[in-house]
Amino acid sequence: MLINWQMETGSRKSKFTVYQCCKRGHTLKCASIVKTGGVIVYPTDTVYGIGCNPYLEEAVERIFEIKGRNKVNPFPILASNLQDIEKIALLGKIGKRLAKIFWPGALTIISTLIDTRISTKVTAGKTTVGVRVPDNKCAVALLKHCKYLVGTSANKSGENPSNSISEVILSSLRGFDAILDGGNIRQGSASTILDLSGHVPKIIREGAISSEEIARVLSTNNN
Repeated sequence: MLINWQMETGSRKSKFTVYQCCKRGHTLKCASIVKTGGVIVYPTDTVYGIGCNPYLEEAVERIFEIKGRNKVNPFPILASNLQDIEKIALLGKIGKRLAKIFWPGALTIISTLIDTRISTKVTAGKTTVGVRVPDNKCAVALLKHCKYLVGTSANKSGENPSNSISEVILSSLRGFDAILDGGNIRQGSASTILDLSGHVPKIIREGAISSEEIARVLSTNNN
């Protein structure tokens, strides 16, 4: 069953449709929305995310506006598998090793962008991009149909992320086209962000995967 919502925040109205992850047709519809320039809220293994087609500049611009996010901050990109990630980013030996251990999972790897068709708004004009394969069946099913998604948390900048669609709906986030309901998310922790674009790996944000876990892998890699 589809649920159509219309909400008002002050003078601003917002309409969106809630789709169910357990229904293949609903997942296909959300993928179609993404492909044609729409913005959707969807579940991941960490929190609910808000995303769009990273190749479509106007769609990416909408997410900046919806979140109230500073445009100097880049967005990561999600894919359903390592092979698709390698088509847009140069992971290198260390990146591939980490990916094979922690993906699918809550590790975002920043590396050199190789697909120049990606909107420069996604990367904030940088030559690097953050990439990840989420450990969530609903997100992976969606990504198999739309291939890539901007992968930022579904909340206004500065506000708490959402672990359920009820939290999304009750938040101040407005302006998206659809929600793909994948139920409640248990983890509720953001992904760890590791920058591999320099000479030395650098943790930008420690999240669900600890710096100690990453250090152990890097240490093993050096031996």
